[in-house]
Amino acid sequence: MTNSAFLPPEVQERELKGRLSSEVNADRVPGAKLVKAFNQLPMQGLTAPVPAGGRRVVFISSDHADASAAVASLTENLGFAPIEVGRIAEGGRLIQARNALVFQNLIKF
Repeated sequence: MTNSAFLPPEVQERELKGRLSSEVNADRVPGAKLVKAFNQLPMQGLTAPVPAGGRRVVFISSDHADASAAVASLTENLGFAPIEVGRIAEGGRLIQARNALVFQNLIKF
């Protein structure tokens, strides 16, 4: 499981026990440096035209600063505007916030 946002609540509780799927996956691959990025936008949002001079925002979260910086650099090279939001437990939760007003406004930058 890499993104549990659309799983039924009872499955989320049973499988995740209040944790993010990113945290659970990080535990499954000891020694790996997990980075959460690009998952807040559907494919249509990632590929949609951006107004001249603008860049689409991609939020990045990781418990490893070096891995987060590497993904932020890759994101920038791809033409996006990376915003690092901290560790998975905090920033990862912010990335998957479902406040429609905030979510819709953030993806238009």
